[in-house]
Amino acid sequence: MGSRLPPAALSLKQFLQRQKVLGVYRSMLRTIRQVPDEADRKYLRDWAREEFKRNKNATNQDAIRMMITQATNHLEELQKSLLLAKS
Repeated sequence: MGSRLPPAALSLKQFLQRQKVLGVYRSMLRTIRQVPDEADRKYLRDWAREEFKRNKNATNQDAIRMMITQATNHLEELQKSLLLAKS
């Protein structure tokens, strides 16, 4: 008897990595919503969407891990900038 999973089902590792990517993406968009200037907000939102779309079909686990790290670093930088701007 074969597997009941569809052929395109993600492995556990891929599923967890996908959740991590989606979490960073959501956090990025939430943080961008806090940017006071409308033009900057639109630019950052478009940039984030384009970056994630551009890498949507990446399959190399190491490359994806590196992209998650880079996105997290960008997110932290943006959060720090917003905190400094508010103070």
